[in-house]
Amino acid sequence: MAQFQFVMRSGPTPGVTFPLEGEQLTIGRDSTNGVAINDAEISRKHARLMFQGGKYVLEDLGSTNGTFVNGQRLAGPVVLKPGDVVSLGEQIVLMYDSMAADAGATVAVSRKAVQQAVPPPAYSAPAPSYAPPPAVAYSAAPQPAAPKKTNMMPIFIGGGVFLFICMCAGFFWWVDATYRWCTFFPFIAGC
Repeated sequence: MAQFQFVMRSGPTPGVTFPLEGEQLTIGRDSTNGVAINDAEISRKHARLMFQGGKYVLEDLGSTNGTFVNGQRLAGPVVLKPGDVVSLGEQIVLMYDSMAADAGATVAVSRKAVQQAVPPPAYSAPAPSYAPPPAVAYSAAPQPAAPKKTNMMPIFIGGGVFLFICMCAGFFWWVDATYRWCTFFPFIAGC
Protein backbone atom coordinates (compact mmCIF):
# COMPACT_ATOMS: atom_id res chain seq x y z
CA MET A 1 0.00 0.00 0.00
CA ALA A 2 1.31 3.44 -0.93
CA GLN A 3 2.37 5.78 1.87
CA PHE A 4 2.14 8.98 -0.21
CA GLN A 5 -0.17 10.39 -2.83
CA PHE A 6 -0.84 13.33 -5.11
CA VAL A 7 -4.31 14.92 -5.08
CA MET A 8 -5.10 17.05 -8.13
CA ARG A 9 -6.26 20.50 -6.97
CA SER A 10 -6.58 21.98 -10.45
CA GLY A 11 -6.22 20.50 -13.90
CA PRO A 12 -8.20 18.16 -16.14
CA THR A 13 -9.53 15.99 -13.26
CA PRO A 14 -9.67 17.92 -9.94
CA GLY A 15 -10.03 15.69 -6.87
CA VAL A 16 -8.38 12.64 -8.46
CA THR A 17 -5.87 10.87 -6.21
CA PHE A 18 -2.63 9.39 -7.54
CA PRO A 19 -1.15 6.86 -5.07
CA LEU A 20 2.65 6.89 -5.29
CA GLU A 21 4.12 3.39 -5.33
CA GLY A 22 7.57 2.22 -6.33
CA GLU A 23 11.19 3.33 -6.14
CA GLN A 24 10.93 5.51 -9.24
CA LEU A 25 7.92 7.07 -10.98
CA THR A 26 7.64 9.44 -13.89
CA ILE A 27 5.01 12.13 -14.25
CA GLY A 28 3.85 13.16 -17.69
CA ARG A 29 1.31 13.20 -20.49
CA ASP A 30 2.25 9.74 -21.83
CA SER A 31 0.04 6.88 -20.56
CA THR A 32 3.13 4.80 -19.63
CA ASN A 33 3.99 7.20 -16.78
CA GLY A 34 3.29 6.19 -13.17
CA VAL A 35 1.38 9.48 -12.82
CA ALA A 36 -0.24 10.07 -16.22
CA ILE A 37 -2.00 13.42 -16.69
CA ASN A 38 -3.43 13.96 -20.15
CA ASP A 39 -2.95 17.70 -20.63
CA ALA A 40 -1.19 19.61 -23.41
CA GLU A 41 0.71 21.75 -20.87
CA ILE A 42 2.58 18.69 -19.56
CA SER A 43 5.54 17.12 -21.37
CA ARG A 44 5.43 13.41 -22.26
CA LYS A 45 8.05 12.78 -19.55
CA HIS A 46 7.71 15.90 -17.39
CA ALA A 47 9.22 14.99 -14.01
CA ARG A 48 10.58 12.04 -12.00
CA LEU A 49 9.89 10.91 -8.43
CA MET A 50 12.54 8.79 -6.66
CA PHE A 51 11.89 7.13 -3.29
CA GLN A 52 14.99 7.67 -1.12
CA GLY A 53 15.26 7.29 2.65
CA GLY A 54 11.51 7.00 3.17
CA LYS A 55 10.80 10.19 1.20
CA TYR A 56 10.09 11.06 -2.40
CA VAL A 57 12.52 13.30 -4.27
CA LEU A 58 11.07 15.27 -7.23
CA GLU A 59 13.17 16.23 -10.24
CA ASP A 60 12.19 18.05 -13.46
CA LEU A 61 13.16 16.19 -16.65
CA GLY A 62 13.77 19.27 -18.79
CA SER A 63 10.07 19.97 -19.29
CA THR A 64 8.99 22.87 -21.47
CA ASN A 65 6.66 24.52 -18.94
CA GLY A 66 8.62 23.66 -15.77
CA THR A 67 7.97 21.92 -12.46
CA PHE A 68 7.37 24.01 -9.33
CA VAL A 69 7.26 23.16 -5.61
CA ASN A 70 5.47 25.74 -3.46
CA GLY A 71 5.82 28.29 -6.27
CA GLN A 72 9.58 27.83 -6.78
CA ARG A 73 10.75 26.45 -10.15
CA LEU A 74 12.91 23.36 -9.73
CA ALA A 75 16.56 23.78 -10.66
CA GLY A 76 17.52 20.40 -9.17
CA PRO A 77 16.06 17.54 -7.12
CA VAL A 78 13.84 18.53 -4.15
CA VAL A 79 12.70 16.35 -1.22
CA LEU A 80 8.91 16.54 -0.92
CA LYS A 81 7.15 17.06 2.41
CA PRO A 82 3.46 16.38 3.08
CA GLY A 83 1.53 19.55 2.28
CA ASP A 84 3.85 20.65 -0.54
CA VAL A 85 2.10 22.06 -3.61
CA VAL A 86 3.54 20.70 -6.88
CA SER A 87 2.68 22.62 -10.06
CA LEU A 88 3.31 21.32 -13.54
CA GLY A 89 3.27 24.33 -15.83
CA GLU A 90 0.72 26.99 -14.90
CA GLN A 91 -2.56 25.03 -14.76
CA ILE A 92 -1.82 21.64 -13.17
CA VAL A 93 -1.61 21.78 -9.35
CA LEU A 94 -1.07 18.66 -7.23
CA MET A 95 -1.04 18.43 -3.42
CA TYR A 96 1.58 16.01 -2.07
CA ASP A 97 0.34 14.28 1.06
CA SER A 98 0.70 11.15 3.14
CA MET A 99 -1.89 8.50 2.36
CA ALA A 100 -5.15 8.60 4.29
CA ALA A 101 -7.73 5.85 3.94
CA ASP A 102 -10.80 7.43 2.33
CA ALA A 103 -13.27 4.95 0.89
CA GLY A 104 -15.01 7.68 -1.13
CA ALA A 105 -11.89 9.05 -2.82
CA THR A 106 -11.43 8.84 -6.56
CA VAL A 107 -8.20 6.96 -7.25
CA ALA A 108 -6.23 7.01 -10.49
CA VAL A 109 -4.82 3.57 -11.31
CA SER A 110 -2.27 2.77 -13.99
CA ARG A 111 -3.21 0.39 -16.82
CA LYS A 112 -0.61 -2.09 -15.61
CA ALA A 113 -2.35 -2.32 -12.24
CA VAL A 114 -5.73 -2.88 -13.92
CA GLN A 115 -4.28 -5.66 -16.10
CA GLN A 116 -2.78 -7.37 -13.04
CA ALA A 117 -5.98 -7.06 -10.98
CA VAL A 118 -7.77 -10.19 -9.79
CA PRO A 119 -11.08 -10.80 -11.64
CA PRO A 120 -14.17 -9.76 -9.63
CA PRO A 121 -16.28 -12.40 -7.87
CA ALA A 122 -19.40 -13.79 -9.58
CA TYR A 123 -21.73 -11.67 -7.45
CA SER A 124 -21.52 -7.93 -6.93
CA ALA A 125 -22.67 -5.81 -4.02
CA PRO A 126 -25.11 -2.97 -4.67
CA ALA A 127 -23.56 0.42 -5.24
CA PRO A 128 -23.41 2.67 -2.16
CA SER A 129 -26.20 5.24 -2.00
CA TYR A 130 -24.11 8.06 -0.53
CA ALA A 131 -22.40 10.91 -2.32
CA PRO A 132 -18.62 11.21 -2.06
CA PRO A 133 -17.42 13.98 0.25
CA PRO A 134 -16.71 17.33 -1.38
CA ALA A 135 -13.14 18.00 -2.46
CA VAL A 136 -11.05 19.67 0.23
CA ALA A 137 -9.31 22.87 -0.80
CA TYR A 138 -5.81 23.17 0.59
CA SER A 139 -4.03 26.46 0.87
CA ALA A 140 -0.27 26.55 1.05
CA ALA A 141 1.28 28.77 3.71
CA PRO A 142 2.88 31.80 2.07
CA GLN A 143 6.61 31.42 1.74
CA PRO A 144 8.75 34.32 2.97
CA ALA A 145 10.39 36.11 0.08
CA ALA A 146 14.12 35.46 -0.16
CA PRO A 147 16.14 38.68 0.06
CA LYS A 148 17.40 39.82 -3.33
CA LYS A 149 21.14 39.91 -3.76
CA THR A 150 22.45 42.97 -5.57
CA ASN A 151 25.45 42.60 -7.84
CA MET A 152 27.71 45.49 -6.78
CA MET A 153 30.33 45.01 -9.53
CA PRO A 154 28.63 47.32 -12.11
CA ILE A 155 28.31 50.03 -9.45
CA PHE A 156 32.04 49.83 -8.59
CA ILE A 157 33.06 49.81 -12.27
CA GLY A 158 30.76 52.76 -13.06
CA GLY A 159 32.08 54.70 -10.04
CA GLY A 160 35.67 54.02 -11.09
CA VAL A 161 35.04 55.18 -14.67
CA PHE A 162 33.30 58.33 -13.40
CA LEU A 163 36.20 59.08 -11.03
CA PHE A 164 38.74 58.56 -13.85
CA ILE A 165 36.86 60.93 -16.18
CA CYS A 166 36.63 63.56 -13.43
CA MET A 167 40.37 63.28 -12.72
CA CYS A 168 41.22 63.64 -16.44
CA ALA A 169 38.91 66.64 -16.82
CA GLY A 170 40.41 68.23 -13.70
CA PHE A 171 43.95 67.67 -14.96
CA PHE A 172 43.22 69.24 -18.36
CA TRP A 173 41.43 72.17 -16.71
CA TRP A 174 44.48 72.77 -14.47
CA VAL A 175 46.89 72.51 -17.44
CA ASP A 176 44.78 75.02 -19.38
CA ALA A 177 44.30 77.42 -16.42
CA THR A 178 48.04 77.53 -15.64
CA TYR A 179 49.22 77.69 -19.29
CA ARG A 180 51.30 74.52 -18.99
CA TRP A 181 50.36 72.93 -22.32
CA CYS A 182 53.95 73.12 -23.60
CA THR A 183 55.30 71.66 -20.33
CA PHE A 184 53.16 68.53 -20.46
CA PHE A 185 52.58 68.28 -24.20
CA PRO A 186 55.74 69.59 -25.99
CA PHE A 187 54.74 67.81 -29.20
CA ILE A 188 51.79 70.22 -29.72
CA ALA A 189 52.38 72.63 -32.57
CA GLY A 190 53.24 76.09 -31.43
CA CYS A 191 55.26 75.12 -28.34
